[in-house]
Amino acid sequence: MEGEKITNAALLLFAKKPQKFFITSSVKCCQFYGNDIERPIPSYHIYDGDVFELIDQAVSFVMSRIDAEISGRDKSVLADVTHELPLLAVTEAIVNAVCHRDYTSNASVQVMLFKNRLEIWNPGQLPYGFTTEMLKTSHRSKPANPLLARPMYLYGSIEQMGTGTEMILKLCKEQGLLIPEFQQCGDFGLTFWRKFGVEENNAEKGTEKTREKTREKTREKILNIIREQPSITTQEIADALSLTVKGIDWNIKQLKSKGLIERIGPDKGGYWKVT
Repeated sequence: MEGEKITNAALLLFAKKPQKFFITSSVKCCQFYGNDIERPIPSYHIYDGDVFELIDQAVSFVMSRIDAEISGRDKSVLADVTHELPLLAVTEAIVNAVCHRDYTSNASVQVMLFKNRLEIWNPGQLPYGFTTEMLKTSHRSKPANPLLARPMYLYGSIEQMGTGTEMILKLCKEQGLLIPEFQQCGDFGLTFWRKFGVEENNAEKGTEKTREKTREKTREKILNIIREQPSITTQEIADALSLTVKGIDWNIKQLKSKGLIERIGPDKGGYWKVT
């Protein structure tokens, strides 16, 4: 209370319908089939309620739409469930978005689930002097809405030591996921990479390794041709290997930079020397 008036925080925490007073205090959750924001959208919900209800609904939206592995009951009558994304990390991220958002903004908290990632965005900026890099290490707690943070701490939804973002990174790392990314570009965002994102990243690395092996084989073939015919032209090498002249020029440049071949004389009338 402030005098005889109810504070905005009290409305957001305890009112039956806070959205009557704060229209954009709702949380928008949507799921996409692929990795881009495009239709059709298989699931889209706008959740209303107090801050505790918003968190519960948003967390349920995410956890019910990602993969989960259920263990056996050999150790307990209750089976353990391991979600694709750590439950505690997702909960902490959504709690932070609801608790620390700018409630004067016309935007809402957005939770977007893609095939390869989960994005959680909230209107507002990091506290003055904070950077996204600081969130990856120990830092002090400086809540944007302290009147919200204190009751949420007492309820058990949030901690007030500034270690929540570190916990998010730690849990994802322990589960073998890519490190989540913090972003500040107008609004504040946090991206979790799903196992599909890990697979795509590994596939990309695998593709690059395959390309490099192919290039190495090509350069070895070029060296063998040059050893047999030192005066051969790049066009003739391209014809022999069924490659473009541009591709041969690029590979020859790589061989020269590594000191494996040397051009003796002019382009016309000269020859290659394998060193």
